[in-house]
Amino acid sequence: MPVPLVDLTAQYACIKEEIDGAVRRTIESGGFILGPEVTGFEQEVAEYLGVEWAVGVASGTDALRLALMACGIGPGDEVITTPFTFIATTETIVQCGGKPVFVDIDPRTYNIDVARIEPVITPRTKAVLPVHLYGQPVDMDGLLAVIRAHGLTIIEDCAQAMGAACAHKKVGTIGEAGCFSFFPSKVLGGYGDGGLVVTGSADIAERVRVLRNHGSKQRYYHLVDGFNSRLDALQAAVLRVKLGYLDGWLEKRRERAAWYAQALGDIGMVHLPYEARPGEHVYNYYTIALDGPKEVRDGLRKYLEGRGIASAVYYPLSLHLQDVYRHMGHSPGDFPESERAQERVLSLPMYPEMTQEQTDEVAGAVRRYLESKG
Repeated sequence: MPVPLVDLTAQYACIKEEIDGAVRRTIESGGFILGPEVTGFEQEVAEYLGVEWAVGVASGTDALRLALMACGIGPGDEVITTPFTFIATTETIVQCGGKPVFVDIDPRTYNIDVARIEPVITPRTKAVLPVHLYGQPVDMDGLLAVIRAHGLTIIEDCAQAMGAACAHKKVGTIGEAGCFSFFPSKVLGGYGDGGLVVTGSADIAERVRVLRNHGSKQRYYHLVDGFNSRLDALQAAVLRVKLGYLDGWLEKRRERAAWYAQALGDIGMVHLPYEARPGEHVYNYYTIALDGPKEVRDGLRKYLEGRGIASAVYYPLSLHLQDVYRHMGHSPGDFPESERAQERVLSLPMYPEMTQEQTDEVAGAVRRYLESKG
């Protein structure tokens, strides 16, 4: 039975009439750049998250870039983050003139290990950029305890974690700014690129609004060099529909994670996703780790592919080992937990519309392959 990694057409089929109506409404309005659909979505998502301001931008990457700039990150500033993430986390730091400073990950959650942060803080450190990877929140209480004494800014990368929570406070609302992606495969995904910056600071929100619109508050009058980074009205209209379903979809993701756990939990060499408490994992990706060398993971992936079952490796090469950061002077072994994870993790199909038959099919294939290897 073929099983895709994510099935966006199945989701569309469930809400087709509402989506079509929202798109038609927007097209008939003739307004496609910012406007009431974007403003409405910003207000609704701010209410959902429990934060004062939300500013829609063109992508999750732009959300990071504009949030960093709005928080004052500039040339020479160091920003502490994880090497086990998508490059948007660090390329945006560099594009602001800053320097990423890597800290190894917690092997259970794959998130930045907050206990390792304080030793790398220097007089040049300006901010910490934690990534809530796979939908698992970072230990934000621990992070706050470490960095507040140093007066550092927190900018949260929540691209994979819309709706996740730390002790009942949603991610993105804990630091000075939170950055979200609406890439189609995310738990709240549009039909194209889109992003969002949320904040409790009126000043940060206003800076992001200016930066996203060519550095302008009033058309043709420019305060700073900005960007063309506006969330378009069609994406906002789609996201407004989907936001109303988000909590239900997250419950379904957790239910399917429980199905996987029941089916795979007795396989000794399989490490299931760890859910830190207190907190709420949203399983943007259902990521297992396998004991043994990289060949075990890669062999399983090939076996699944041969049976029409999709999987993915997020991420196959830690950022400190990427060619683009070779000038930073890192070597294999500098961040061993991140390097171990890159050879062991495998993300299995996960989406709210998955049936139990499909999860059983995936889990059964995993079991058969691993048992065949002894």
